[in-house]
Amino acid sequence: MILLSKHPLFTFLFLSCLTFSTISLELNDELFAFIQKRFGIEAVDRLHQWEKIANLKQTISNANKLKLVNSFFNQAKFIPDIKHWGKEDYWATPLELLATNGGDCEDYSIAKYFTLREMGVPIEKMKITYVKAVKLNQAHMVLAFYPEPGAEPLILDNLINDIKPASKRTDLVPVYSFNGEGLWLSKLRGQEGKRIGGADKLKNWQELLTRHHSLME
Repeated sequence: MILLSKHPLFTFLFLSCLTFSTISLELNDELFAFIQKRFGIEAVDRLHQWEKIANLKQTISNANKLKLVNSFFNQAKFIPDIKHWGKEDYWATPLELLATNGGDCEDYSIAKYFTLREMGVPIEKMKITYVKAVKLNQAHMVLAFYPEPGAEPLILDNLINDIKPASKRTDLVPVYSFNGEGLWLSKLRGQEGKRIGGADKLKNWQELLTRHHSLME
């Protein structure tokens, strides 16, 4: 069991990521030293790769950004929250995912969302989306990318490396989606779902914001 969240460096970066709708890549020597001591040089290498990818920004097309980010994070091992974090439902930061080289579907989706946001992909083009994985018969999370408003989204998923249009993912049944701007009932194969409020309706998201405000007081 790995309880990274108790370390102040992880807490700071975790809250910064979620509050400002982007990822802070100001990874200093102190943090790298901690990561190397705790998780080894391989973890530091993953963080350096992450920095390089995020800093590409405008030098490559959105299509290539999606492919690069999707395949990069999909290399991490799938580990259930209860085994990895000692909690039934824990939303990890990209930093925590890469340091430990493991996470679950929510962690992959969140990492992809914040990394693409850092690379200049507009927030309105992306929604973190809860679905039911039919073949697995369980809840699942993916990242949906909308090339244009109302367009059919492309699905970034840790279950497969291929990025396919939602209409080709008949194994997924949409439930709801969110980003830093709101919360929607999802329609992966049709028009945008009905907006039902802000992302602060999500308990895990709200808890993160509450911890941030407490830290800043």
